[in-house]
Amino acid sequence: MRIGELSRRTGVHERLLRYYEEQDLLHPERRPSGYRDYDEDDVDTVRRIRGLLAAGLNTTTIATILPCLRDTGEGLVPTCSDLLADLHRERHRIAQSISDLQTSLGALDKVIAAAPPEVARRSLAMLDD
Repeated sequence: MRIGELSRRTGVHERLLRYYEEQDLLHPERRPSGYRDYDEDDVDTVRRIRGLLAAGLNTTTIATILPCLRDTGEGLVPTCSDLLADLHRERHRIAQSISDLQTSLGALDKVIAAAPPEVARRSLAMLDD
């Protein structure tokens, strides 16, 4: 299938599919005309990539772990022995980011709560506009 069809079936813009190829996440065949030729498995691969991106992984990490994941239909299962250590590191990194964001959120809440009532009212009015 051509890139437009893969884009339609996955909901991922063609430009982003080309980027996935640049990042070594997709490996389409090339026709003599130079057009990319994707197969059915690429639909699932793009969906896996999107899921891993949504989980907070970057494309460099995904390129490393993607070949070591198998989809059972009920979820992704690691198939390489060293993959779990990489996943644990990524999980720790994401958990630390969440903790840092929660700290920032708490600091913002304190600043917002300290605002004088008239400032808070004006601020809320601006949000409603």
